[in-house]
Amino acid sequence: MKLDSETRGPSIATIQQALDSFGASILTTPVWQCRSPILTEHLGPQGSLYLKLELWQYAGSFKPRVALLGIRALSADERRRGVIAVSAGNHGIAVAYAAKQFGVHAKIVMPKTAPQVRINKCKALGAEVLLVENMQAVFVTGESIQKSEGRALIHPFSGENVAVGTGTLGLEMYRQIGPLDALLTGIGGGGLISGVANAYKQLQPGIKVFGVEPEGAAVMSLSRQAGHPVECVPHSIADSLCAPKTELLPFQLCRQFVDQMVTVSDAALVEAMRFLFNEMKLAVEPAAAAGVAGLFGPLRDQLFNKRVGIIISGTNIDERQYCSLLA
Repeated sequence: MKLDSETRGPSIATIQQALDSFGASILTTPVWQCRSPILTEHLGPQGSLYLKLELWQYAGSFKPRVALLGIRALSADERRRGVIAVSAGNHGIAVAYAAKQFGVHAKIVMPKTAPQVRINKCKALGAEVLLVENMQAVFVTGESIQKSEGRALIHPFSGENVAVGTGTLGLEMYRQIGPLDALLTGIGGGGLISGVANAYKQLQPGIKVFGVEPEGAAVMSLSRQAGHPVECVPHSIADSLCAPKTELLPFQLCRQFVDQMVTVSDAALVEAMRFLFNEMKLAVEPAAAAGVAGLFGPLRDQLFNKRVGIIISGTNIDERQYCSLLA
């Protein structure tokens, strides 16, 4: 799949082709309008909030949209040698899911701090899991295995297939709810927001796209300030957003299509999780609550009385961790 030279991102035609190729391997997840007195207080009487419930996707997050395209693009020889993925969990589960669809062996490198539920899901899907010290070690180990074993790397947030795969989510969402004043989602390495923003802005150029990062894992904000991709040592309860670096392609797409970046505290993420449970009965991991935390915090004044969409990106969290955070 080639990047369109005019938009510097995949065209809607390319994204549609990918969406058609998924077949029964990907669900068309629903969009719900959130209604709540608490929401009215934050968003205003004329405001409206629509949640794209990608937490109900196969493998528990948006990530299979990326992993399926990545493995489908491999040659027969590459599939024979297997794939390698580096992940805090969601991407690993998605790669294990996609690898099983294609009969490919997957090796997943994850940090020792990864929730056991994510490790178990990878193994249940037939993947081999290797645990290392932290997210920095995850990337170093993954690159080493890629070279030594000749495995194909299915990258968690960079590459043309990532931009196309996450673009399918943006295209799908636009067709479900149409124009918005603003679209929000959390940012780790930038793979989700860059693809969604590229797709949505081709369909609705005037939409404002906002990225929300944890205060302790703001690698895209730091990169934008520096004018180039940088590295950081992330720390946040939103481990799915704790990318230790970003890459050139998602950085470029975010610089072009994302209007503003904001950061939120871990405490704000927990309060957003609490809101989603109490008002919508959605039990989500911290990363999936980032958009709501941004709406209720730093973006509240800008988005008052606006029509807002938020992507609820995933929910691979076990009951003990979830209850502990909310307690």
